[in-house]
Amino acid sequence: MQNPSNKKNNLTNRRDFLKKGSLTAAALLTGGFSACSSENIIKEKQSDVPITSDEVFEWQATTTWPPNFPVLGEGVIKMAKEIEILSAGRLKITVFGGGELVPALEAFEAVSLGGVQMAHGAAYYWAGRLPASSFFTAVPFGMNAQQMSAWLFYGGGLELWRELYEPYNLIPFPCGNTGVQMGGWFNKEINTPEDLKGLKMRIPGLGGKVISAAGGSAVTVAGGELYTSLERGVVDAAEWIGPYHDYNMGFHRVSKYYYYPGWHEPGSVLELIVNKKAFEKLPLDLQEIVKTAALKYNSLILSEFEAKNNFYLQKILKEAPNVELRQFPKEVLDLLKEKTTEILDEIAAKDEFAARVYESFKTFKKQVKKWGEVSEWSIVDFL
Repeated sequence: MQNPSNKKNNLTNRRDFLKKGSLTAAALLTGGFSACSSENIIKEKQSDVPITSDEVFEWQATTTWPPNFPVLGEGVIKMAKEIEILSAGRLKITVFGGGELVPALEAFEAVSLGGVQMAHGAAYYWAGRLPASSFFTAVPFGMNAQQMSAWLFYGGGLELWRELYEPYNLIPFPCGNTGVQMGGWFNKEINTPEDLKGLKMRIPGLGGKVISAAGGSAVTVAGGELYTSLERGVVDAAEWIGPYHDYNMGFHRVSKYYYYPGWHEPGSVLELIVNKKAFEKLPLDLQEIVKTAALKYNSLILSEFEAKNNFYLQKILKEAPNVELRQFPKEVLDLLKEKTTEILDEIAAKDEFAARVYESFKTFKKQVKKWGEVSEWSIVDFL
């Protein structure tokens, strides 16, 4: 998945900006949030909140995506417009791309402090601050989109996610999924685990740690530099998202091998984070509109990815006959999975909350896998 590369400039100045936002937070809230079910976002203070009112609320939303980024950034803009329509103009949301209002990777802090009321991105961008956050986006060899959704909404995952964000004055909502990503573009063949040794690959997050543990080297390259990096051999391989975005980046013109599956991100959940204090000030009907809009785009974004990735994979293979679509060999995936388990165990050992989330994640995955074997996987070859 695209990984914003905005650099931090002057943290003190930006904190001053955020604290002067429309909903300044003098200190992060540390208590008072408890959810007993996935259908209930917040139970406290609702007795003081009107069901509806004529008051107009003007919010700002930032994203971790470049301005008007296809599917992701565009989806947030559409969602904001729908919220305004559904609220009869009582909740107006102005959407900014990453870097337009605040740097992409400071969206978490911007919403937490109240400088903006809402942001869209991916929870694993905050893994440096909250190691457990990766589980709420994707982990290598984790769960696919529908399994992640089942865990979040009906397996306890969302309750843990809210608990993790609660001290930061944030309420998270699942709001989109990329589906299974591609394994990446390679300019060298991967036939055995030995071929991973010395491999220079642009791959962020936990996937990058796994590649490094397997003998390769995870390289940090900004999205805008990926094409030339592949073309000039600065990297041997790079992952982005999937066929639709990969086609638009032109990777099929500078790489020969297109590998699958996306073992590193089998079903990446996207998040909508909302400032809790701002959310509580909304009348109950507007709260429900925000919750319902997030649920709608949680489905629509995945559907758009599925439709466009299908079309653009065929387009790539048709327009670039020299590109070879390859599946990673089993022994390569076996090694990557082994290294993934080692890394996840290390994370859990170092962070108590991550250990709780990992246990919930593993337990649900084991249970839902059996159902998947009986239900979907058994019919795949006959569809």
